This record gives sequence, structure tokens and C-alpha cells, in this order.
Amino acid sequence: MGKATATAKTPLFCQSKLLCFSLLYLFTTLLLAFHHKISPNKCFFRSSPFDPIQSPLFHYPPSYGEHKHAIPTHRNSCSSPVLFSDYGKVAEEIHNLCKSTSAFLPALRYLQGKAETFGGNFSFNERISYFNDSNNDSYVPCGFLKEFPVSDSDRIAMESCNGVVVASAIFNDHDKIRQPIGLGPKTPEIACFFMFIDDITLQGLYYHKLIPQNSPDYNKVGVWRIVKVFSEKLYKNPAMNGVIPKYLVHRLFPNSKFSIWIDAKLQLTVDPLLLIHSLVISKDDDMAMSKHPYYIHTMEEAMATARWRKWSDMDGLTRQMETYCENGLQPWTPDKHPYTTDVPDSALILRKHGRRSNLFSCLTFNELEGFNPRDQLGFAFVRDKMNPKLKLNMFEAQVFEQIVVEYRHNLKNFGNIMAGSEGVVGPKRASHGHLFLNDSRCRNYLLTMWGESHS
Repeated sequence: MGKATATAKTPLFCQSKLLCFSLLYLFTTLLLAFHHKISPNKCFFRSSPFDPIQSPLFHYPPSYGEHKHAIPTHRNSCSSPVLFSDYGKVAEEIHNLCKSTSAFLPALRYLQGKAETFGGNFSFNERISYFNDSNNDSYVPCGFLKEFPVSDSDRIAMESCNGVVVASAIFNDHDKIRQPIGLGPKTPEIACFFMFIDDITLQGLYYHKLIPQNSPDYNKVGVWRIVKVFSEKLYKNPAMNGVIPKYLVHRLFPNSKFSIWIDAKLQLTVDPLLLIHSLVISKDDDMAMSKHPYYIHTMEEAMATARWRKWSDMDGLTRQMETYCENGLQPWTPDKHPYTTDVPDSALILRKHGRRSNLFSCLTFNELEGFNPRDQLGFAFVRDKMNPKLKLNMFEAQVFEQIVVEYRHNLKNFGNIMAGSEGVVGPKRASHGHLFLNDSRCRNYLLTMWGESHS
């Protein structure tokens, strides 16, 4: 009788060890999932789970292969989470900001005239003479010394974009068109999406029937307005042609107030209004870019450029770094705070189109024309030497990986660039022996970078 009474007091489901362990595992898993959901260590979260999100705007034919060759992301959390405010309030705030001009003054003044090249091909000494614009009393060279060759209808559409512009470019059929996802319903009214392409890329779009061949010059592929650039009238190197919309977006869209540049190898996964608000407006910064995941010194990036043949003119690359070292380029140290690194991942650039960010963009473009289109090499030199100083948000690489999906380039060679090589560089640090000569102007830079005394 005593045994029967004891058995009756034990719940039935506890009489099976397997069932008990299964229930314990289930409840533990649910608890961990809930903790992960609300954990503040995540790189970003929405203030409201009920923000309206549009469904995908476009579906590609299977032959196009939009989603091939994605680069996997392994980071699930980071040390600096980004808070996104309520979408409706963000859209209203940005809409009101874009109607005001006082927040974007004083305006930068641009050098006018005619030249053999789009940027004027100024000498180095001429270029650095424009770095100090503290009194806003000079006219800065900023491209457009030759006409940017697009159709009149496209030019009118670009000038009519007076809010946020999201810009990208594909030259030499180097990437696929990828549609942004996670767009809120008001975003298409406030933001313009422009994709610049050349004739080779256009032929590929014709081939995949994304654009009918008998269509007028106005074409859209999903959210993107396609702008054909007659690139043969610009630079021979397709990469340099891509630099124009990347760094001179404020001039191509003279009435826009904010912009996001996104390399065509990336797919945006967060609404651009939320990104602009969280990474630029809420921090009162001029520009936002991700830190490079591996490098913090300019010379490390230069060595990686040489090692991985991202630019084949080694003499030109050496000459560029020697010139920068001779004119004051220093490795990154804590003395450079609030700047936390000298090397960005420039595949995603968020800007407020104010005087400081426009000056930085103009000066950087001039350096790219003067040396080569590897924009990370001149980044710290321009940033550290320009006046007035740039207010820059360099967010963590983990945040970058949460707000975009990165894909590999189409694998082909063009010009002096080895296409398809970017994005595959592992975490290899710079070592002695690369670009290091006893009589090099960069000797002290390298010794400081490697933590050695100047001897």
C-alpha cells in the first residue's frame, strides 16, 4: 500500500527519464532563444516589431543568378549595437530635414572650367593646396571639368531627387543588380535609387531580358532607376568611372540632402532611412563608414593591395605611399581619436551633404584621379589633413555584416584591376619586407607601425 501511495504522488510525465530530459531541453532552448532575442549585444534591433515592411519589389529570371556567391557571415553579435528608432518617426524627421536648406549650409564652392580629364588631373602640390578651406573662401576642384555623359532625361531625374539618394554602379558587367530588402512604405517617396551602368553591363541586362532592347532611355529594374553612362567619354579604367558616382554623388544629385553609396557587390537589408538616421543624423556626424575588419594602418592596406595584386602598377603604388609619407601621413595611434582607425571598408558610405563631407569627397576624388582608384589608400591622408575636420562615424565591422549581404564580384579581369579578388583577403597582417627600404620616406612610418624606435 505504501509503494502504491508513493507512486501516485509522482506526476506521470516524470516517470519517464527520456520525457523529462526532452522537456528540460525544450524549456532551456526556448529560454536561450528568448534571451538571444532581447540581448543588447546584438548589432542592431528595431524599436518596434510592427514597423511595416514591403515585400520584395522585383523577382529576377533564374538565368540572372542574383543570389550566387554570397560571402558567409559568422558574427552574430557585437560590442556596439545600433538602435533604430521607430520607422514612422524617422521617415517624418528625414522628410522635414530634406525640406530645409539651412541645416546644410554653408555650401561648398566648386571650381568651374574645362579640362582634358573629368577631374582636371591636378598635380599633387595643386591638390593639397585646396585641403584648407577653413574660411570657405576658395573654389575646390571637384570633377565635372568635362560633361558627365548621361541622357538629358536622366540628368533631369537626378536633379529632381531632393531627399535621400541611394546610388550604386556596375561597370564592365562586374556585378549583379541586387534589390534592397526591408524597405518601409514611405521610403520610395523620400529616397531615390539610381544604378549607373556602362554599355557592357547594359548588354548583359538585355541578354537576361531585364530591360527590353526597344525601351526608351528611362528604365527601372525593381527599385533601381538604370542610368546608362557613356563611359568611353570618361576614363579608360572602368573602376575610375565607378569612382565618380561613389565620391561625387553630391554633385550628380545637387539637390539631395543625404546619400548612401553601396557597392554593387552588396545587398542592403535595412531600410536606408533607418540607416541614415541611426548612423549619421542621431550622432550629428557628417559621414559614416565601417571599419576595415583586419587593418587599421594605411600601409597595411597598401601592402595587401600589392600582395593581392589589386592594383598592378607597383611603382605607382610605391610612389603614392612615399608621397603621402613625405607630406605627413602617420600610422594610426590613439592620438588620432576620435578617429578609431585609418582604414575603412568603403563599400558602404552614408553621408549628410554638408560642407565637410562634400569637401572630403571632392578631395578624395582628386587623389583617386591623381594616383589610382583604390580609395582606402588616400582615406586617412585626406581625412587627417583637411580643414575643417570631418565628423566621422566609423562603426564596427560586425554592424556592416548585419546591414548588408556581401557577394563576390563576377570573376573576370579588366584594366589594371584583378576582378573577383576583393572580398577574399584573409586576416593577414603586414610584415617586414614589403615596401620597406632603408632610404624610404616611409621608414619612420613603418617603424612606428611595427612598434620600433626610430633609429
